[in-house]
Amino acid sequence: MATWCEAYRIGHGYDVHRLITGRKLILGGVEVPYFKGLLGHSDADVLTHAIIDSLLGAAGKNSIGDYFPDDEEENKDISSLDLLKKTLEIIKPYKIINIDCTIIAEAPKFSPYIPDMKKTLSKILKTKETNIKATTTEKLGFEGKGEGISAEAVCLLRKD
Repeated sequence: MATWCEAYRIGHGYDVHRLITGRKLILGGVEVPYFKGLLGHSDADVLTHAIIDSLLGAAGKNSIGDYFPDDEEENKDISSLDLLKKTLEIIKPYKIINIDCTIIAEAPKFSPYIPDMKKTLSKILKTKETNIKATTTEKLGFEGKGEGISAEAVCLLRKD
């Protein structure tokens, strides 16, 4: 039988992308109406990317860029939800116990969209709920100046 530290693993993920005009803003697989979107090779969903990195880290795997490089054509404009589904295959035999996330941005306001993000992500992750919060930086840093959005995620996995 595995000891507690062999059975349970914690992972942390962080991602950031620049805001630009001419792109859709996708977070947690949900399109958020805004005049700017995130620049990236994929759909640049920083929230889902942070979750992916937290899952990979907890499972003792490499980072998202090692599995889904931004110079591979097959990843061009791919939905980050598809990358998340592939990540779940990579982290087997671990089961997700809990995920807690924070979106960091000055604008737009995300609270109206968080319930849909939770529902979308929880369905893929097969969790009862994926916790998502949003905060500002009180106009400090690149997020506060509206130059980009970042997200952090922490997860707890159990090896079955």
